[in-house]
Amino acid sequence: MTAEARRHSPAAERNQGPILAELQRLLPLQGLALEIASGTGQHAAFFAGLLPGWRWQPSDGDARSLASISAWCEGLANVLPPLHLDLLADEPWKWAPPNVDAIFCANLLHISPWATCAALMQGAAQCLSSRGLLLLYGPYIEDALATAPSNLAFDADLRARNAAWGLRRLEDVLRQAELVGLGLSERVAMPANNLLLVLARAGRR
Repeated sequence: MTAEARRHSPAAERNQGPILAELQRLLPLQGLALEIASGTGQHAAFFAGLLPGWRWQPSDGDARSLASISAWCEGLANVLPPLHLDLLADEPWKWAPPNVDAIFCANLLHISPWATCAALMQGAAQCLSSRGLLLLYGPYIEDALATAPSNLAFDADLRARNAAWGLRRLEDVLRQAELVGLGLSERVAMPANNLLLVLARAGRR
């Protein structure tokens, strides 16, 4: 796989350091992680390279992304070949590994239809081990807090580009999680008005 296959996301490059710090705090020293919507593959390569005790399973719903993911992760023995996993397809989790210790998903819910959220929660409930964590990174709208002007502008831009997109209400996301037995364990404020949501089964929280 050549370097030319690598796609680049400036956002992924900016946020990977702060996210890694939280993963190192939240996760045990070893386990199996499933990444949903790996995109370019930058996160998979960065996290797997600095979490050597973890096997990392990248995936993406866009088959065109798989070559970029493979290119970024070339040479990393703890990264598995990327899966084509489209959350809104029939049987999307058919090839996903069972009993994963963490599911990580960054910046997906606001650039996909709302049905993606329910599909993600259902798959997480199916694949997570009893003590596994679902880790969601991105911007949200919270009823109890004023939304940053930059996030309001981002939301308006997303909806102008696609009526099915837009920042999601945190309360709506958590309601979808509750329907499958997952609940909020931690809400971590991140740079640039983003959040890292840590979701777990009732016995884990």
